[in-house]
Amino acid sequence: MANIIALIDGSTYTASVVDNAAFAAEKLGEAVNLVHVIGRRDFDSAPADLSGNLDLGEREELLKELADLDERKAKLARKRGRHVLDDAAARLRSGGGDIVVKDELVLGDLLETIEAREGDADLVVIGKRGEAADFAQLHLGSNLERVLRRTKRPVLVAARSFRPIRRFLVAYDGGASIAKAIDWLQTSPFLKGCPCELVCVSDRRTHTELDHATEMLRHAGYEATSRLIAGEPDEIIEKEAEREDIDLVVMGAYGHSRIRSFLIGSTTSEIVRGCYRPVLLFR
Repeated sequence: MANIIALIDGSTYTASVVDNAAFAAEKLGEAVNLVHVIGRRDFDSAPADLSGNLDLGEREELLKELADLDERKAKLARKRGRHVLDDAAARLRSGGGDIVVKDELVLGDLLETIEAREGDADLVVIGKRGEAADFAQLHLGSNLERVLRRTKRPVLVAARSFRPIRRFLVAYDGGASIAKAIDWLQTSPFLKGCPCELVCVSDRRTHTELDHATEMLRHAGYEATSRLIAGEPDEIIEKEAEREDIDLVVMGAYGHSRIRSFLIGSTTSEIVRGCYRPVLLFR
């Protein structure tokens, strides 16, 4: 059965990730796979340089103590992870729907975990920031950047709080990433029935490409409008989302310049960082 991967870590974004996954599951008719990944750095006590004044016996004793400490930390990490998953599953089921819920506690690498599971997934949901960056408002979680570089699936970046998606904005730039988003929107039931606005921020592009994308969405059943605006993309998109009371921004993870890295300072990262709404990203 196709599913939605919801990556949870116990941060303040976890509840929103779960609620966004539940919303998507109801729209797509798919299961939710809750995944909590424990990396080695969560419990690995890397030893300092032990080549100094310690004799062999002292070094061996210290290494044993570090190994025992790692074992205790790993046990606590697994116990905490189990609680995080149980709470998330309970929140999913409390909505009263018929969502099929799976959960996995994984000890390993985050990207390898996603790659092994995304073949059966249509969507990945992740919080804008992880536990280590909960209150750093202008910081993006490192895991988010890593996931965006690697996964082939659309990534729904959850904001701190959830609200149902009733209207969305497409940040259109004519690039390959947003073309993939337009194709996905035409066939996916996720946002069907929601009015949308396509916004192209450019002083060079003509209306032709924008009009074509708008017509494609109209043909797919969307109530779609479009605007071509000159200015700074991140500022315009955020202001337009606020003005139109948008619930979701859809955009490409990489712009028309085809830069193949998720750079701090790029239009995409600026919008994800500054926007108080969830963002659906395509690469």
